[in-house]
Amino acid sequence: MEEPPIVVGVSGASGAPIALRVLRALADAHARVSLVISEGARTVLREECGLDAEALRPLVTEYYADSDLAAPIASGSVPTRGMVVVPCSTNTAAKIALGLADTLLTRAAAVHVKERRRLIVVPRETPLSSITLRHLAALSELGAVVLVASPPYYLRPKSIDEMTDYLAGKVLDHLGVAHRLYQGWRSGSS
Repeated sequence: MEEPPIVVGVSGASGAPIALRVLRALADAHARVSLVISEGARTVLREECGLDAEALRPLVTEYYADSDLAAPIASGSVPTRGMVVVPCSTNTAAKIALGLADTLLTRAAAVHVKERRRLIVVPRETPLSSITLRHLAALSELGAVVLVASPPYYLRPKSIDEMTDYLAGKVLDHLGVAHRLYQGWRSGSS
């Protein structure tokens, strides 16, 4: 029997390299992935990664348009291993927290909330307004993991790539997917 997919939603926040690294790591782990990319994310992918969203197709099992509200991942009767929204824009976080399911990305997230499945949101915004903090707190109260894209200074990263690997690795940790993207903190390491 085929394992259910991990749903990856990419929204229009800065941080597209994290999404790309998550997708590559999931492909390396031979995970089944259902991908949905918002219109805003398409622009950010071009700006930050120099990629057209279509370039991500080879990394995933299923690729859905954000307007496709009839896609299987929009239904709670279709099992998944969980969902990550990486990066998660403040607008997308607000929609999920408020239950506004007007796109496939937000509908799939709403399904994960209502079915009490693993949902991870990766905001990459600073500073955070009181409104956004309330939305993120609401998501946490609903059972979502709010994984803020914070650099791991304690690991003394030597490059942006190392920080990106760490953040992608943290996402995979919460999805229960084995990886070698970073080595965690060890006492006495230099």
